[in-house]
Amino acid sequence: MTVTVLDIIRVMDQIAPSSLAEEWDNAGLQIGSYRWPVRVVGVALDPTAGVIDAAARKRVDLLITHHPLIFEPLAKIDVDTPTGAIIESAIQRRLAVFSAHTNMDKCEGGLNDVLANRLGLKNLEVLAAGRKESSFTALNGLEINKQEGLGRIGHLERPIQLQKLAARIKKKLNINRLKFVGKPDLIVTRAAVCTGSGSSLLSYFIDSDAQVYISGDLRYHDARDIEARGLGLIDIGHFTSEYLIVEDLSERLKKILSDMNLKVKVAICGSEKDPFVFS
Repeated sequence: MTVTVLDIIRVMDQIAPSSLAEEWDNAGLQIGSYRWPVRVVGVALDPTAGVIDAAARKRVDLLITHHPLIFEPLAKIDVDTPTGAIIESAIQRRLAVFSAHTNMDKCEGGLNDVLANRLGLKNLEVLAAGRKESSFTALNGLEINKQEGLGRIGHLERPIQLQKLAARIKKKLNINRLKFVGKPDLIVTRAAVCTGSGSSLLSYFIDSDAQVYISGDLRYHDARDIEARGLGLIDIGHFTSEYLIVEDLSERLKKILSDMNLKVKVAICGSEKDPFVFS
């Protein structure tokens, strides 16, 4: 049996349903054909030129990324631009590129759950709830109820001071630095998280009973507002909050494809790094 791009996309739609993507998003097939055969699937955060080269070296047929290559409609494909050069390179190599973006943020078991679980949060709830699924059919055919939406909120294992929580997060995520806002001795029992750029969900955090909000790309005026409210923010950075999905999705795809008896390899493409360098 020849496995095609469409077959893998159908698997991805079970993991992160395309219907969950935000209206402004451009998740889905970015480059290639649904008919192209797939023997190796690659997983990465960003479809950069370096990732495309790494995928080619690993003989990847379909590259799955979190961030889409194309956000806005293209008036032309100029191969002298970064995006145009990536499109040219992928097509020349017959490499399909697919994105699971806001649908991967919102789905159960997606990015926000991965981050919340890594930080040890318990009894998770959706921070900004989306639709309620009454009869979602899982890969094993069972009907289950589930709720999707942006962000998560949960309990810490035990109360902890904000400054100590920030230090613990650095260890859990293996990062050298982060930023936090709030009184260092603020006692935290519940935390909210949002992967990527979290400013848009700040009002949901404020309306919740969490004492700290953990996200990336948080703004100066966000910090001042939270400081005035006696709450806390921990900014772990956009890249750190989202790169977690690469290993997690790779392992999930390996298991699902194996259970389906599909002879497709899964590989992590490239050693991606945060574009920001701290000196």
